[in-house]
Amino acid sequence: MSVTALKPAELPGLGNFDDFARLCKALADDLRLEILRLLKAESFGVLEICRILDIRQSALSHHLKILANAGMVSTRREGNSIFYRRPLIRDTDPFDDFKNNLFANIDRLPLPDKVLKRIQLIQQERSQLSLNFFTRHADKFREKQGLVTEYSQYASSLEGLINDIGFESPPTVMEVGPGEGELLLKLANKFNKVIALDNSEEMLEKARNTIKGSAISHVEFIHGDTTVALSKDLHCDLMIFNMVLHHISSPAEVFRDAAKILNPGGVLLIVDLCGHDQDWVRDSCGDLWLGFDADDLVSWAVDAAMVEGQSLYLGLRNGFQIQVRLFINSKRPL
Repeated sequence: MSVTALKPAELPGLGNFDDFARLCKALADDLRLEILRLLKAESFGVLEICRILDIRQSALSHHLKILANAGMVSTRREGNSIFYRRPLIRDTDPFDDFKNNLFANIDRLPLPDKVLKRIQLIQQERSQLSLNFFTRHADKFREKQGLVTEYSQYASSLEGLINDIGFESPPTVMEVGPGEGELLLKLANKFNKVIALDNSEEMLEKARNTIKGSAISHVEFIHGDTTVALSKDLHCDLMIFNMVLHHISSPAEVFRDAAKILNPGGVLLIVDLCGHDQDWVRDSCGDLWLGFDADDLVSWAVDAAMVEGQSLYLGLRNGFQIQVRLFINSKRPL
């Protein structure tokens, strides 16, 4: 019996010389390598990348097109803007080992100080936009949030998921951005050690009033963000971002901070919108991001050495979809 050998391009899971040549050509440029380094664990819009790298938009678009054609960057639309990030490399990628090793080596290269300062400035500008919104509209928070969703629409699913998390000992729970305190009150009734963290003093006061009204006294209120929590050497076993991540300037950095704040085996719980195209929420609700693709969260978790846990997806009647995601600090399994 004769056996017909398959050509490399016909073998399942294998690439071919043309694909590999295209990949190598895309990498044969120092600016394109710098772009990939910049996108290590953060996504940026075209104009933001132009500012950071001090490059004309036409030139940048040329380089981004080459990287995209080689599968080295992914895109997502945020209203009228296109944001770029590095792709999540899957095991089915025929060049997964090559790409993972490439990224590992690129990431050892330090970014110039001037680039780091420009990145920091862009993140500060994003944060200030969000903070300004909540400073102006704290008294209308529930009304603004209700334009998209209300806590009651997914409360039972979220609280059921929290109840199903098993802890080896009584946990410390931190909610970041507790809003008016609806979930925070539930957490305080269930757990003995609860921390409320919010960078908006106006919103923190609303959550504080909700807890005061219930005569609960074991919630610690802290004004600030995850960098403040790190500076105070705070740690917890469950960290919750309930419809907050789309207001944060650098979601990728949040995952990295969470990995440092969470105790070994601790759980990061993200409740947020799936990616959508409803640009009106920027002005009406103060959103910086139009939800998130599932791969975005997984990519940030992997970068922070977290592993994906249980996920729930809930459709709303107004067309939005909510994702409830668990990520476990992989220092030690729960």
